[in-house]
This record gives sequence, structure tokens and C-alpha cells, in this order.
Amino acid sequence: MLRLATPSTRQLIVDRDLRVPMPDGVDLLADRWAPRAGGDALPTVVIRTPYGRRGTLGAVLTRPLAERGFQVLIQSTRGTFGSGGTLDPLRCEREDGLATLEWVGNQPWFADTMVLFGLSYLGYAQWAMTDRLPPSVKAMIPQVSESALTMEFLRADGISLETPFDWGVLVATQERRWAMLRHRLGARRLQRALRTIPLTGSDIAALGHRSEYIQDILAHDRDADRWAGIDHSHRVPETTVPVSSIAGWFDIFLPGQLRDYQALRAAGRDARLTVGPWTHTAPDVIGTAVREATDFGLAHAKGEQPAQRAPVRLYVMGEDSWHDFDSWPPAGYAPHRYHLQPGATLSTEPPGVSGPDRYQYDPVDPTPAVGGVRMTGTTGRVDNTALESRPDVLTYTTSALEHDLEVIGEVSAEIYFRSSQPYADVFVRLCDVDPRGRSYNICDGLLSLTSADQIRAAQVRLWPTAYLFKRGHRIRIQVSSGAFPRFARNPGTGRPRATADTLLTAHQEVYHDPEHPSAVILPVRLSTGRKGLAADG
Repeated sequence: MLRLATPSTRQLIVDRDLRVPMPDGVDLLADRWAPRAGGDALPTVVIRTPYGRRGTLGAVLTRPLAERGFQVLIQSTRGTFGSGGTLDPLRCEREDGLATLEWVGNQPWFADTMVLFGLSYLGYAQWAMTDRLPPSVKAMIPQVSESALTMEFLRADGISLETPFDWGVLVATQERRWAMLRHRLGARRLQRALRTIPLTGSDIAALGHRSEYIQDILAHDRDADRWAGIDHSHRVPETTVPVSSIAGWFDIFLPGQLRDYQALRAAGRDARLTVGPWTHTAPDVIGTAVREATDFGLAHAKGEQPAQRAPVRLYVMGEDSWHDFDSWPPAGYAPHRYHLQPGATLSTEPPGVSGPDRYQYDPVDPTPAVGGVRMTGTTGRVDNTALESRPDVLTYTTSALEHDLEVIGEVSAEIYFRSSQPYADVFVRLCDVDPRGRSYNICDGLLSLTSADQIRAAQVRLWPTAYLFKRGHRIRIQVSSGAFPRFARNPGTGRPRATADTLLTAHQEVYHDPEHPSAVILPVRLSTGRKGLAADG
């Protein structure tokens, strides 16, 4: 990847606390950063954030852009850091965002063109208005974000826990003195809250402040009226400007971001995609985004074409290098079934006659989340040795690979499963085992089952990936019944997880025989060296 362009100036001016009126009479506060000389002639980057306009955010987002060819308007969203109104996460970004763009267009310092920029919630604020952008907006650069955001946490077949709790506490307490330090020091209290039975009894106030967002997460399922209007995915195909999306293989929003990219391409929109080996909070996400702003965004703002590159740029983990492709998922990667076998093995051969493997899942001592797609604790790629030594985790491993094996695309698993309880979860994780026997996670996913006391084929969607298994390494699949507290533990009773006050131990069975051919499905292409790829093997 390219380095940041050299700053064109270090001499900046900052106009603080500009009042941006909303149609309902509320004023939102914004800061404008610009070069001291000639700033009024530059395109404007618009950033709308609930996390404050100064401090770290100014250092890592606003200043680098203002030093490299833009003036920047960074605005605090409703109810945050001096902006009027009440914070009601996700629900006001469309109306407030459109009103803000109209206001910018009427300012004496505005030079006719805008670029929308920002990560996570800041990216969601872009998608909320993407089908009604004024002609002065020339590009969008959303990072580690997607158009539906919270909806991923509310899946009935896999309820997220840790991320919405942590974020809810963060935004509810972030304006208190020493907020970030308090947040880090409160990690143990957060973990205690996540273990409270029932979850609705969690002492959120003890974490620093009551969070209405957390209460909503606990009280309202995905289809509840409370969430009406926050899913903007239907607006994505109507996007009117070029979009450069920046994602991470270990990001919490990756599936939704890839969905948004595919919707743009299917609608014939000008879009490109970059996916790196990043978690949601990785510093390289911001560095890459600033580079995209000064290449892709600035070029479009000037009416020019950005530097030529392929539509899709992916970091292939395992090989640890970047490669370009024409589409997502890339062509030429065929689904291959790797079947679970007796004796904890994994192979492309169909399974023979065998009995099921068994383990016990105890929600009082739930299988822990280790690394992977998380915002807190251990994140990303980690050694899974301790996790795999637990009696509630099954593993299935291939023999050492004779050739490099490249996996790029959507990953899934079909696990034939039965529980002693009618309600159970199936968690599947793909790992790379190196020649020293260390197992590192690549991607994973969880599915919640009903009627789990009958043999069911659990169709588990894992996170997409791009990974090169090197010759001499082995492919491993983990099967368990949870990853706590990333996902809410399954109490086994069928009661809503927010109000469940009883936890039932479950005895689980995983089948692998001709009638129940459990497998992980990998999009595979054999590699004989990365200049050219061999035919599918």
C-alpha cells in the first residue's frame, strides 16, 4: 500500500463551535479545519461523529486531511459534545446529515465540492443519506462500516453481546472527565455485567451511566418497531457518487460491508473495495482511509480520475501480501467440501460409517471467545492452543498440505448436530496449524438452532476471508457451542436471552457419516507461486 502523501502545509486554522441549524430548531456544533492560506479554494471533507471533534480524532483524522488538500468540517452528531438535542443512536443521521450538507453548500468558504469520510458509526452516517446526496458531493469513503450497523448484533440466529454492551457504555459515558481511562478501567465491571443472569438485571449504572441503547438491545428483537428506519441497506443501490470502501478481515461489520459493495456493483455504481488484515480499531484502517481520501476522494472532488487500480484489493493473509481482483467474491475460487472424519481428522473424502463425537456445553462456564472478530479483549489472529484444549471444543484437522492452498471468498459450514436441549448454538472456526503445531484462527461464525434435540444440519455462515495455507501447514476446524461474551450464551431453555434466569447444561453430538456428511465449505484455488495460480484442485 502507498504511504501518505507529503503534507502540502502544516499551517492550519481551526474555526471552533460553528452552529449548524437543523430543521427542528436544534443546533449541531462543528469545527472547520483549513490551511491558513488558500483553504477556501479546496474541496471540503465532511465528517459526522458521535465521538467528539477534538483530541485523538482530530489528530488522526482531521489534521492529516487538512494538511493534504482539503478543508475539513467535523461535526458532533445530535446530543453529543455540545450539539443540541438528545442522543438517540442511529435514528437522526439521515435528516441531520442532509441538513448539514445543505448548510455546508451555503457557506462562503465552500468551494463547490464535498467528500464524505469516516469509519464505523461515521460511515453509517454516510450511508443514511446516500440516495439523496446533493450534486456537490463527489465521493464517499466509508471504513469498517455498513448501511445497517446494529442489525448485525440482533440476529435471532446469533445474538451479539459484548460489542453492543461495550459501545453502549462508551457513548453513554464518553463526555465524563477521564472518560477513556474510565472505560478501560471499567473492563472488569463490564465482564461482570455480561455474566449477570438475567441480562436485564445487569447493573449498567455501576459501569458509569445508564445506557438506553443497551436497554433497547435487551428489550427489542430485530423486528421490533424500535429499530424501524435504522437499516439503510435499501438506499445503497441508489448511491449517486463513487464509493471507496475500506474493510478488515476481522472487523465486526465485514459481512454487511461486503454486501453493500456487491449492491453497488450490481447497480452499476462506481465502487472499489479494500480489505486488509485488520480488526475494527486497527490503526492501519485510518492510515489507509486517509490515503484513499487524498487519492480517490481528492481526484473525484477535482473532476479528475483517481490513479488506476483494480476494483477489489485484498490482503491475502498467510502469504501476507496485497493482490488485486476484478470482483468480490473473486472468480476462479470453487467451493470445496472438507469433511469432518472420525479420529478428529478433516479431508476432502466423504466420511465413512462412524458414530458421533460428543461434548458437554455448560453455559455457567461458557466456551470463551478467543481473538477473532471483537472490539475488546484479545482480537484478531491469536494462538488457539488453550481454547482447543477445552473439553467443550472439538477439532478436526487435515494432514500436512502438499501444496499451497489459497482460500478467498465466502466460507460456510454444514454441521450435522444434535443436543440434549431443544435450543443450542453451533460455533465453527477455521484455523491454520503451522508446522510447530500452533493453531491460529482465520474466520468463524455462530448459528442458533431451535429443535436442536433432533439431528439438524446447521448451516453456519463464517466470516469471509482471503488466506493462503502454506505447504506443510494443516487446516483445522473447531466445533463448539459458543464464543462468550462475543455472543450471548445459549441458556438452552428457549427463553429470550435478555430475560433468561435459568441455564441448562447440554450434551451435544456432532455427526460425520454418509447420511450426515458434516463439512466446512472453502472457496479454494491451488497456488504454485503467487505470480500465477494453478487451476482449481
